Amino acid sequence: MKILPHMEIVDLALYFDSTLVIADVHIGYEEALNKQGVLVPRLQFEEMAKRIGSILKTLKGDPVKTIVVNGDLKYEFGTISEQEWRNTLKFLDLLAKHCQDIVLVKGNHDTILGLIAKKRNVRVVDYYIAGKVLVAHGDKTPNKETLKHISTIIIGHEHPAVSLKEGARVEQFKCFLKGRYKGRNLIVQPSFNTMIEGTNLLRDTILSPFLKQNLDNFEVYVVEDKVYNFGKVNGLKKS
Repeated sequence: MKILPHMEIVDLALYFDSTLVIADVHIGYEEALNKQGVLVPRLQFEEMAKRIGSILKTLKGDPVKTIVVNGDLKYEFGTISEQEWRNTLKFLDLLAKHCQDIVLVKGNHDTILGLIAKKRNVRVVDYYIAGKVLVAHGDKTPNKETLKHISTIIIGHEHPAVSLKEGARVEQFKCFLKGRYKGRNLIVQPSFNTMIEGTNLLRDTILSPFLKQNLDNFEVYVVEDKVYNFGKVNGLKKS
């Protein structure tokens, strides 16, 4: 589904100008849960590998020259767990099979990402610019000079989601948000990790400084079996 004339949502990714952007992969999340006594099967890598394959199949031969991981490739802040070492390298190897260039945008969890990136000679940047599109994690705002020629900003970090109620049943769904920030298009991506539900826009405290504003007119695109345009946040508050 087109979210902008030159940009489309493909599952939990964004695609434009031969560039594929995913956000908040959080490899190692399962291991962190297990350490806390929450036992979950370690299926994250296999699920993400299948998802990447499905996304590329959906693109039907459209070229993918660059894959951008928009922050938080790994989960642990100050260490690199055994699972993170193993699966981040496997994940980078998987991406490398489908593109010419991989770019890692630093997220707030990526305090020691350089050690992993160096193993695969992958670029780590504070933000990535493609034409007039800025890809930034979203935990901090860029300066005026960075935004000077930008018309669209893509962020992660927030892991947006909405809850929908049907009778006594309430379900939460990952979603994209589209709104404005300082006169520019602002698109917020959900987490690529299916285990992370995200921030419920109708209930939870907002994290990103980009979103410290009235979100009522932001459009919601829910990702489930396909992408659904659910209208504006304000409409969901009333439903």
